[in-house]
Amino acid sequence: MTRVFSGIKPTGHLTLGNYLGAMRRWVEVDQHQSDALFCIVDLHALTVDHDPARVRRLSRQAATLLLAAGLDPERCTVFVQSHVDEHPRLSYLLECMAADGEMRRMIQYKEKAAREQERGRSVRLSLLTYPVLMAADILAYGTDEVPVGGDQTQHVELTRDLAVRFNQRYGHTFVVPKATHPKVAARVMNLQEPTSKMGKSDDSGPGIVYLLDEPDVVRKKVMRAVTDSGQDVVYDRESRPGVANLLEILAACEGGNPEALSGVHESYGALKKDTAEAVVELLRPVQERHKELCADPAYVEGVLRAGAEKAREMARPRVDAAYRAIGLLPA
Repeated sequence: MTRVFSGIKPTGHLTLGNYLGAMRRWVEVDQHQSDALFCIVDLHALTVDHDPARVRRLSRQAATLLLAAGLDPERCTVFVQSHVDEHPRLSYLLECMAADGEMRRMIQYKEKAAREQERGRSVRLSLLTYPVLMAADILAYGTDEVPVGGDQTQHVELTRDLAVRFNQRYGHTFVVPKATHPKVAARVMNLQEPTSKMGKSDDSGPGIVYLLDEPDVVRKKVMRAVTDSGQDVVYDRESRPGVANLLEILAACEGGNPEALSGVHESYGALKKDTAEAVVELLRPVQERHKELCADPAYVEGVLRAGAEKAREMARPRVDAAYRAIGLLPA
């Protein structure tokens, strides 16, 4: 089977964008059609200033929500990155393959470093090198495919470059993965800024629907969503991004097509109402299952412990082979 690796970073509460853009496909497709690993990449959360207690809390919440959304530990591997030592072990070897220039060309580094500097904070070295850790996450498991959004494609290209470079210098060790962009995934934009992605690291709550928002909170946020000038409810991402975002969310919730929804609603208010109810119904089973899992923390801990053990068994032989290939004495 094709091996797939995906990760989610515990830097904020998971959103509707995370669910429609990635998690739903993991549940409905990837865990059934591939040998899939899903990882809470908590080490990546340390690249910027953070509250340790919050990282722990969000890591546990993310794992619980992945299970609540429908990931089945019998079908896939769910684990926490920091529980598997092979990730940082391999990351250092790959840092020895990476060049300073190619790391500084990473678009996300430039953007995040600029934001940190604007806030008067120093830029951590780990922010520069974390794409190498991401490469280690992927290469440790012989991953074939990495489902990513457009903003992560550059990092997967770096992963491919590092794998090829290592293989050429030290002998074939790593599978060279490819980035995939699932067609069924939806790109959900901020309800208040419909030209910007709905990101979990952004704390501007009014434009973000979180997976654990109460139904009335969801309705309020959607009903207050920014729309556009004009009256007709038509799908036009360029000239009417606010309405297009609502149509895309509604279509994603109902399994339809946003273009087909053009002209169906007589007003923006009617569109917002239908979209709000569709989101509430989409999230209801996830929230109910999340509540059940929170009442049984030992189950979640057991899943993560078993997932980490399985991940270690999968990663260790390849990482050990990389250590031997690059010239290190075996322990």
